[in-house]
Amino acid sequence: KIYAIIIFMIDLHSHSTASDGQYSPSELIEKAYKRGLSVIALTDHDTIKGLEEAEKKAKELSITFVPGIEINIHRPGSEFHLLGLGINRQSNSLLKLTEKLKQNRLERNIQIIQKLNENGINISLEEIKKEYPRESLGRPQIAEFLYTHGFVKNVQQAFDKFLTRGKSCFIEKKGCDLSEAVTAIYESQGIPVIAHPLSLYLSWSKLEETLKNFRNQGVLGLEAYHPGARVVECERLEEIARRNGFFVTAGSDFHGEKIRRDRYLGLTCGQRRIDDRFYTDELFVELEKRR
Repeated sequence: KIYAIIIFMIDLHSHSTASDGQYSPSELIEKAYKRGLSVIALTDHDTIKGLEEAEKKAKELSITFVPGIEINIHRPGSEFHLLGLGINRQSNSLLKLTEKLKQNRLERNIQIIQKLNENGINISLEEIKKEYPRESLGRPQIAEFLYTHGFVKNVQQAFDKFLTRGKSCFIEKKGCDLSEAVTAIYESQGIPVIAHPLSLYLSWSKLEETLKNFRNQGVLGLEAYHPGARVVECERLEEIARRNGFFVTAGSDFHGEKIRRDRYLGLTCGQRRIDDRFYTDELFVELEKRR
């Protein structure tokens, strides 16, 4: 007898044009469908504007949709992002939080443009908005604008020369407090999950202690598997997660081929398929508790 083992492919971290992704929410779901995904989460930066459109398309295509968000947390010297997975309602606290973060992002963009002007690059935020009409504009769109208008040779050079940490036009993100974000996610019936934990830029010993502290503040999940890390690092992160009472998620952090050519829906570190254990084993159970 020959037995076929079917491994479903999922993705718990992706972005659309509602923030800084290449595809509209419905186009993203269609792309996930064509790639054979059974579960897809939309986690746009600091906004929930794309969730309704994505959910509608997911229902049409019979894909399990996990509504989410990726919230920027204030932590100087690092990139601390918190995923809210399974948002089942838009609480007042979440709406208030996203409005504040939207204003923070606008102020940051204005400061970046001012710095670019000081460096001899005479562009305006209005020009960029005209080319990229979206809810949440950020550095990826500024970098692409610099490339398409001949100020740099490619998008990566825009970051390397101007926009990355330590360069002349870098402006620190202004996020929210962790407790504020955790509360907003819980009040929206979602689950807080730490995204790409290596972006906290901590040694392994300090990282585990910091994660323990976050767990004590109500964070339940850890995105141990992310394409920005090596497989051995992701496996180590899963071990840390298990020791400290986190459940584990995995994602592609997909933005689109034009934005990140090395990331694909349904694939995580080492181009590994994201199998459905990251949804069915724990996340689904946690989500059901909140229904």
